[in-house]
Amino acid sequence: MKNYRIKLTLIILFLLISQTSCTWLDAAMNNFSGIVGLSDTATVISKAAQIRTSYAVVAADLLEVKRGEKLDVVDQVEFEKVLWYRVRARDEAKTEGWIEAQHVITEETLEKSQKVAEQFKNSSPQAAGQLRARSNLRLAPNMSAENILFKLENGATFEIMDWQYVPKEELPDVDDSSRSKTARSQNDDIAAAREEGEGEKLDEKYDIWYLVKMDPSVSPAPAGWLFGRQVELMIPSEIVFFQSNNRKYVAWQRLDSEMATVTSGRAATPGNWVILTRSNNVKAIDGVEPDFDGISVMAFDKYEQSYYTAWRTSAEVWGTVPMRVEGQGDSKTFTVQLRHPEGRMEDKRFVVFRDKSRIKVTPPEDIAQYQHARPR
Repeated sequence: MKNYRIKLTLIILFLLISQTSCTWLDAAMNNFSGIVGLSDTATVISKAAQIRTSYAVVAADLLEVKRGEKLDVVDQVEFEKVLWYRVRARDEAKTEGWIEAQHVITEETLEKSQKVAEQFKNSSPQAAGQLRARSNLRLAPNMSAENILFKLENGATFEIMDWQYVPKEELPDVDDSSRSKTARSQNDDIAAAREEGEGEKLDEKYDIWYLVKMDPSVSPAPAGWLFGRQVELMIPSEIVFFQSNNRKYVAWQRLDSEMATVTSGRAATPGNWVILTRSNNVKAIDGVEPDFDGISVMAFDKYEQSYYTAWRTSAEVWGTVPMRVEGQGDSKTFTVQLRHPEGRMEDKRFVVFRDKSRIKVTPPEDIAQYQHARPR
């Protein structure tokens, strides 16, 4: 009888401990799942990547996945300072294995990029570019490690929707490999230029950041910010030769029968373009720099087989993008925002039309009010 009571007591204790342990284990697993995001989804951002048997160097490949494919995240680990996700593919076999984090973007991060894209959902691209080196796509125009979305490969192409001039500062970052001067030496250069009577230069005082729109063939993430020193503008080859050293092209749109475009390369036929330009002089008002300070319209004479300037600002303006192009055929309008002398920003509409064989432009009647200094 005594032995029976002991056994019964042990059984009851075992059941109590088991129930408590299960409750604790369930809670721990729930907490763990929340930490690593076991319910998360990842999208492949690399052109192709391998799901592997483990995160070890000698691991075998299980399945190749391609850009845009969805994976279920079931675990994660950091191995030798590299983040890996344990994922389950959505193939017939439900292949499960490990993939390096740089090849995918989680649903949470993807949603952040989509929110950035909402900033320009009603705007047209202003320019086009490509990366001259691997660079981080970011949520905001600064070097903070917290706003990195993921790394884009060298040569990645994109449309430019907007840009910002950010005062230079000395911040070490993998995106910043092209910086060679310290903040102090840059300030010394600016001070020396002032002593010689020169104004401050835009590229000495600021770094430029581009807000870009990504094509799905390049990235499932639709938008983000790129550090300007890693970006090469893809100016269409038919107009790039008309750019001067002291006045750079910052935005362009096609103005004739072909669809308005910012893409690079030669079109099927030469066409007419509206181009926004920017000098290298600092001209901030209340700490804000204009996106552009010059406007020109280049037209192609099919009989002479050459370009001519149909219209250009005779003096500098102070303007911001986006530029909007509307209309059909050779009858187009383009609209930009210009700063009124009293300080307000106003939409100004320019009419482009064909008069016999020549393209002409009718600017706003009061355009002279907005021009204040001859372009250099």
